[in-house]
Amino acid sequence: MTRLIRTFAALALLGLAAGCSSGPGEAPPAGGTTERPVRRATPGSGSPFWVDPASPAARQIREWRQQGRTADAELLRRIADQPAALWPAGDHPEPTIGAATRAAAQEGRTAVFVAYNIPHRDCGQHSAGGATDAAAYRDWIGRFAGAIGDSEAIVVLEPDAVAHIVDGCTPPAYHAERERLLSEAIATLKRQPRTKVYLDAGNPDWIEEPWKLVEPLKRAGIVAADGFSLNVSNFQTDAATKTYGLSLSRQLGGRHFVIDSSRNGNGPLGGDHGEAWCNPPGRALGTRPTTDTGESVLDAYLWIKRPGESDGPCRGGPAAGQWWPDYALGLARNSRA
Repeated sequence: MTRLIRTFAALALLGLAAGCSSGPGEAPPAGGTTERPVRRATPGSGSPFWVDPASPAARQIREWRQQGRTADAELLRRIADQPAALWPAGDHPEPTIGAATRAAAQEGRTAVFVAYNIPHRDCGQHSAGGATDAAAYRDWIGRFAGAIGDSEAIVVLEPDAVAHIVDGCTPPAYHAERERLLSEAIATLKRQPRTKVYLDAGNPDWIEEPWKLVEPLKRAGIVAADGFSLNVSNFQTDAATKTYGLSLSRQLGGRHFVIDSSRNGNGPLGGDHGEAWCNPPGRALGTRPTTDTGESVLDAYLWIKRPGESDGPCRGGPAAGQWWPDYALGLARNSRA
């Protein structure tokens, strides 16, 4: 285990591209020392998913303890002890994926990943980038799938990619190529015998009429996937997202889905939709990752967006995907879980 922790500490220096632009009241100030005791739990208890022992939250806990900020460090266990998806960055995702799947296998758990590298990603906004062209993306997704191999894994495929087709943000000239690349990516990932793939479908506050997603999702290969994902990097409530997901599922012939509940404990911020998604104040951690959902077609609540990582340089935040300890502490402090 010590070697694995060192491995992840090294990999963390490479960075994780965990930002995307999926579609009241300020959080209390950080650094308090009068918090009520936080219940200790076995990392990931009640969940089949793997917990990264060298996550940014885990590293922050160690740093704060050394600084004497023990109450804040204890609060941050609400994040560090729960499984969150890894977003492998760069042209070579294999080291991150390989280390995670090996560690997860040793614990009999499932690693969760996000594949986020589609060309023309995020329409030039905070998380702009992605593969340079179709050939580069095919090579990257092949490396991604190959690194998973026969390990147990869940892959959330390309947050925002289909929804940006529907809302017109992605120029029409790229639509056919994107749908083809997504369909190919699903096929490539599904060649791995124990990999589940969920193609992203936005959130209920973005494409408000789910029927608009049906045909683009079909063209992007949803039939070959295990289902779709909702609310990635957003703050819509479980109830609203589940209702939306059930409607979309019916229109897709009963496809299953997963919900990102990482930061939706207080629901979305009111006001301008164009700004509410980016580092909104006063938010809270949501439902802990679990497969116990009470709905046959809702496979899991997952922490897909890594709590505490910035949505982008708004409201004083760092670049998209960068760790922001004060925001993480606010999410933990506001959590009722």
